[in-house]
Amino acid sequence: MTTLAEQFGAIDIYLFDQLLRGRIKPGMRVLDAGCGAGRNLVHLLREGYQVFGADCDPRAIAEARRLAPQLPAENFRVEDVESMSFPDGFADVVLSSAVLHFARDDDRFRAMLRGSWRVLKSGGLFFCRLASDIGMEGRFQPIAGRRYRLLDGSERYLVSEAMLMRWTAELGGQLLDPLKTTVVQDQRSMTTWVVRKSELRV
Repeated sequence: MTTLAEQFGAIDIYLFDQLLRGRIKPGMRVLDAGCGAGRNLVHLLREGYQVFGADCDPRAIAEARRLAPQLPAENFRVEDVESMSFPDGFADVVLSSAVLHFARDDDRFRAMLRGSWRVLKSGGLFFCRLASDIGMEGRFQPIAGRRYRLLDGSERYLVSEAMLMRWTAELGGQLLDPLKTTVVQDQRSMTTWVVRKSELRV
């Protein structure tokens, strides 16, 4: 009997929500931008999705490839998300789970976000989880720009609600869900940002 852990791995619960709602379906091409060792890919691999990933850590990519020995090694690439070699409009779904908040400054955040968005096809779904100040405004120690020291001692680049709404418009996206933020008591806030890339008009 397959256990839930074997079936789903350590999948982000909010990504699981998108699966339950039918927004990410078998047969879709899913690119995990900043995939790490592939914790969000276990179920997708089991169910026959077309899975791809990129991460700057060679050890993480080696682990992700071990999860998917049936796939070509080039499906998982050692690359920064801002300069992935996948072509424009490559994926039906782009995942960015706990990645963008490692940006060191505004320029790097912009590059990481635009690099992830570039590989998403028109009409595709962008699923992003990242640290924010939503619900905990004013409780973090500023370091520089939008980088803060959180109450749990970690350092993150934090977005705000206004910033995410501005980026949604600037990218030409459509917010599929209201922003959903989990406030972890006396530690941090994590926001889920789900956006549809606007269809091209001809």
